[in-house]
Amino acid sequence: MQNIVILTGAGISAESGLRTFRAEDGLWEDHPVEQVATPEGFAADPALVQRFYDQRRAGVLAAMPNPAHQALGQLDRVWREEARGELLLVTQNIDDLHERGGATDVLHMHGEALSVWCTICDARQHWVEPLSGNPPCPSCGAAGLRPDIVWFGEMPYRMDEIFGALGRADLFVSIGTSGAVYPAAGFVQYARENGARTLELNLEPSLGSRLFDETRLGPASELVPQWVAEMLQSG
Repeated sequence: MQNIVILTGAGISAESGLRTFRAEDGLWEDHPVEQVATPEGFAADPALVQRFYDQRRAGVLAAMPNPAHQALGQLDRVWREEARGELLLVTQNIDDLHERGGATDVLHMHGEALSVWCTICDARQHWVEPLSGNPPCPSCGAAGLRPDIVWFGEMPYRMDEIFGALGRADLFVSIGTSGAVYPAAGFVQYARENGARTLELNLEPSLGSRLFDETRLGPASELVPQWVAEMLQSG
């Protein structure tokens, strides 16, 4: 039995054509993050924010999972079918490429592009259409829908569940993350303190690379299938 927690970031979806969030220049898809990724930005110009996420949603729908997503989907399936232990796949990404790659229970700690949240009745539901124009909530009929995205200043989803799994993990794997955004950047330290082995798969070393027992550098579409093959062969 081996318990695994996997954290994925923008680097795993970059090879599917989805741009990474460039925190160092303060821009996301050429917009200041304060305009499109904060509650204050939404309050100041909701139409801009809705248009911005309409574009993100369309981009996600047009993208396809790459071999890294597919490999993790295979690992998820085998771990569950063969009862090899607990496997929690946590992603900072808002796309659904892990699910389309075969993973069955992905924890989206920063929300999902294909989900909306009604600020009036608190309902969340799958959504693929534009939010521009303020369509009514299917649950309550009010015009209170916003992207189901965790913005800066908001609490990421299901943190208790994540830290519980990290405390039980034998192995923590970070894939395609910068190590710059908390609380996810602190997961490796927490996993280490609780006895887990730690592995980083990344295009370049993350800011927390020194905390990992092993770092492998290269494209996710190459590194992840190779690592998954090793795990599946390990019995």
